[in-house]
Amino acid sequence: MIPISDDNPTLRTPVVTYLLLGAILFTWVVIQGAGLDEVKLAESLCSFALVPAKLAGLLPAGSILKLGDGLSCGITDPVLDKLTPLTSMFLHGGWMHLIGNCLFFWVFGNNVEDSMGRFRFLVFYLACGLAAAGAHVLVDPTSTVPTVGASGAISGIMGAYLVLYPRVRVNLLFVIFIFIRIIPVPAWAVLLWWFAVQVISGLPQLMSMQEVEVSGGVAVWAHVGGFVAGVVLIKLFQNPRYTTQRASWRHRLHPDHP
Repeated sequence: MIPISDDNPTLRTPVVTYLLLGAILFTWVVIQGAGLDEVKLAESLCSFALVPAKLAGLLPAGSILKLGDGLSCGITDPVLDKLTPLTSMFLHGGWMHLIGNCLFFWVFGNNVEDSMGRFRFLVFYLACGLAAAGAHVLVDPTSTVPTVGASGAISGIMGAYLVLYPRVRVNLLFVIFIFIRIIPVPAWAVLLWWFAVQVISGLPQLMSMQEVEVSGGVAVWAHVGGFVAGVVLIKLFQNPRYTTQRASWRHRLHPDHP
């Protein structure tokens, strides 16, 4: 199931959504070499990825962090280490990771921005990303696995969308062998299902206290933390005037739709 669009047009151009997507793509291509240069990709992880144990001060200067495929980097304790909860939001580990995050952001981000205004949306996005990073570190502060991706912040966007537009239809692309079909599904069903999958996937990690990334290479508790932050913070960040305008406009466009 892949969300590709929603039946929820915007009143204003989602400038910040475009800028954040641009920043993510710029980082991937320019700083990470679009994944085509293993050394450049590894250097970006060493410098800007979130490593819980490093952030928590559990890796002393001089420690070696293994990245796989014979690559590693040394721990020097620069000031940038304290900024990695922020910088890691703009990094990705591969093309599929990047495309998946950008697609979810594209589908859900513009409407949340349209309900807040641009500056509020930017602060909200960063706050959810930081909350996701905090949840990730809290679950396993000893992890030495570099964590990257915008998915924690985007999870916050999805949590906000659930509160704001639970009954809006989200168009899902279903691909099962040769069966391909687009099916509209209420947003609440899509988002609660996604959230449930994250929680269920993460439960064995809590029970066994294994490293967070054991769930198929995905830091699911960062997703959970970001989503919960979005649900909690949305009422603080939404602009009531904008949400009222949107509700009125949607009703005029689709009087028979929820």
